Amino acid sequence: MKNAVKEFLQSLVIAGILAFFIITFVAQSFVVDGRSMANTLQDGERLFVNKFIYRFNSPERGDIVVFSPKGAPDQKYIKRVVGVPGDTVYIKDGVTYVNGEALEENYLPEKMLGDFGPYEVPEESVFVLGDNRNHSADSRFESIVGFVDYDDISGRAFWVYWPLTEMRVIDHQNYDLSFEN
Repeated sequence: MKNAVKEFLQSLVIAGILAFFIITFVAQSFVVDGRSMANTLQDGERLFVNKFIYRFNSPERGDIVVFSPKGAPDQKYIKRVVGVPGDTVYIKDGVTYVNGEALEENYLPEKMLGDFGPYEVPEESVFVLGDNRNHSADSRFESIVGFVDYDDISGRAFWVYWPLTEMRVIDHQNYDLSFEN
C-alpha cells in the first residue's frame, strides 16, 4: 500500500511538471471573448495556441495570434496579423492595403467602415486587425492596442477544440502578395 501511494505521488508530480512545461513553452488553451474575430472565430470558442512557433520564426501576415495589448497588459486579445516590420498598412474605402497592394479578405463578415492610416510597422512588431473590423479594438487604435511587439505575443492559434461540433484546425490566411520585404 505504501509503495502504491508513493508511485501515485511520483506520477502526480511528474504530470504536474509536464503540464507546467507544456503550458509555459509549448501550447496553452485560450477562450475567445467577444465577436472581433467573427466569422473566423466565435465568442466562447476554446482553442489551443502554439507558444513554441515564434521562438524560431517571426509572425507572418495572415497568422492569427494571441497577445497582451499595451492598453490592457493583463488581458489577452486574439487578432490577425496584417502587417509585419517594414510594411505600410492603410485602409481606404473598406479595403486594406499593405505596401500599396490590396489584400483579398473574403473572410470578413462585412465591409469595414472608415479610412485609417497609413501605419509604418516598426521592427520587432506587427500590425493586427480583427476579422470583424467594425467591432474590433486593434492596431488602428494606439491607446488600446497599437503595434504589437513580438515580446507581447503569446503564440499562434491553431486548433478550436470546443464546442465539439465546431472542432477544426484554424485557417490562417496566406496572403498572395506580389512583393516581399
